[in-house]
Amino acid sequence: MSEVVRSRVELARREALQALRDRGVEPFAYRFQRSHTAAEALAAFDAEREAPVRVAGRLVALRGHGKTTFAHLEDPTGRIQLYVRRDELGAEAYEVVQLLHVGDVLGVEGAVFRTRTGEITIRCRAVTVLAKALRPLPYGKADAEGEAHGALADPETRYRQRYADFAVHPAVRDVFRVRAALIGYLRRFLDERGFLEVETPVLQPIYGGAMARPFVTQHHALDRRLYLRIATELYLKRCIVGGFERVYEIGKDFRNEGIDRLHNPEFTMLELYQAYADYEDMMLLTEEMVSGVVQLLYGATRLDRFGVTLDFARPWPRLTYRDLVRTHAGVDLASADDAALRRAVAGRGSDPAGMSRAKLIDEVFKEFVEPRLQAPTIVLDFPIELSPLAKPKRGDPTLAERFEFFALGRELANAFSELNDPDDQRARFDAQVAARAAGDQEAQVMDDDYVRALEYGLPPTGGMGLGIDRLVMILAEQSSIRDVILFPMLRAEE
Repeated sequence: MSEVVRSRVELARREALQALRDRGVEPFAYRFQRSHTAAEALAAFDAEREAPVRVAGRLVALRGHGKTTFAHLEDPTGRIQLYVRRDELGAEAYEVVQLLHVGDVLGVEGAVFRTRTGEITIRCRAVTVLAKALRPLPYGKADAEGEAHGALADPETRYRQRYADFAVHPAVRDVFRVRAALIGYLRRFLDERGFLEVETPVLQPIYGGAMARPFVTQHHALDRRLYLRIATELYLKRCIVGGFERVYEIGKDFRNEGIDRLHNPEFTMLELYQAYADYEDMMLLTEEMVSGVVQLLYGATRLDRFGVTLDFARPWPRLTYRDLVRTHAGVDLASADDAALRRAVAGRGSDPAGMSRAKLIDEVFKEFVEPRLQAPTIVLDFPIELSPLAKPKRGDPTLAERFEFFALGRELANAFSELNDPDDQRARFDAQVAARAAGDQEAQVMDDDYVRALEYGLPPTGGMGLGIDRLVMILAEQSSIRDVILFPMLRAEE
């Protein structure tokens, strides 16, 4: 067994742990019957009588004064002060209190009263150690009142030790309450409109539905290579073929790509598909859904985020892909050849060598256009080269009936009039296979079974995918995707 190096503070806590056990106190309890949260105990105060309460939580401040001790206990609803007197608790029980440290999890029983300074407090008649904290949480230096404040500032440590981050930073926990409320609203919104929530395979024999590199694994019993899904799209559309006319899934996708402030290899998407609809219907649905969740969470559709006022009220501006590229990059995609696209990309620092035409167009848009899309905006009618799963635009087959929803310069949603012609779909897959053979590792692979499904007949269908993480980033005003993922991907710890 390897030797564990402990600090003096940790050694002192372990000495207190042993002292508790020497007194017959079990420092890691099985349960505690709580009658009130901290907020409920505060609300239970009655000037006419001391209300009895049983409260549990983490010790966040501790101030001993001889035969009396003041402390603060915190739970998810807030903090409440504790007042412990030796002559009320008893000598042996008070010795246990003197072995406590900030960070310990306690259960207390007592009565609520107001101190002479006006603070609502629990006069403790019993204190139970529920979990002894053997490491000091990084609360930072206590102030004159003994109140500790979160001091875990290093981002790498915060992400790696999320439990400590959550424990000392209540505002970080609030981000995930926003996330949970958002996901709950999306489910209610879709359920009320007749959508059925389904679950599709995470391990897939053929990956597809997006331009991305997959994670690869091996199923030993089947002796078969499998892939973590990069999207749920192709399986959800199989459901539409099978007669489920409105389906959605909120789940994890996995893409073997770099990590930056907008990308994590594991992320959460909402994908939905509606039979007998097109991308115009998806625009209306996306606007209604997103503006509705903003209104629910914040009571208004106008938000100030990162110094920008965002108005999510419907309708959002609708701008075409070609017009935006022409305006901001000075490139007319209808006539520009690959050489012109390469010059535009090279001028922005990217290396265009070996890029396909689709990749060049995408790079031009990302470099010149995306940063300018600050207000909630719908960008529609993408070049057909970028959209192997979308129907051609009615009246102009060089374009696809596809839109993306942008805000603060980032893509939040992607939607199509779904391609339902099996022969066209097979030809698109063939083009992707050729691009892959030419070196594009993110090009899609052939999926014969999906084409077979289309041959049974996919009704006209509108589909949309919404990035949950990126939307939470904006609403909770977090600058990195890691800040809205409970346990983000990190490099190996040294």
